[in-house]
Amino acid sequence: MKYVYASRTGNVETLIGKLGLDALRIEDGSEQVSDDYILFTYTDGFGEVPAEVETFLMANSMNLRGVIVSGSQDYGEAYCKAGDVIAETYDVPCLYKVENDGTQEDVDAIRDILSKCQ
Repeated sequence: MKYVYASRTGNVETLIGKLGLDALRIEDGSEQVSDDYILFTYTDGFGEVPAEVETFLMANSMNLRGVIVSGSQDYGEAYCKAGDVIAETYDVPCLYKVENDGTQEDVDAIRDILSKCQ
């Protein structure tokens, strides 16, 4: 399983580091992946999928197996909504929602989820 991520403020990038994952970073959406992968993303604005992630998914959705999303609970109902939108649009599970870059409990839970996705 491959891992792909998008990070604007650094929270998702920090989470990837905490997990010790070798992951492809989405910069502008033109990146390509030909293997099954799990997407790590942030939520933009008030619950939107980031533009570069939308662009990336248009060309790479066929191998998407799940999404893990970061957000801030300060946004209320829009908390991690990008993960829900991606999950519904591409018929994959939203595997985990994490506040910002996550706690150690989050990291442990995500590691457990990823171990079951192999």
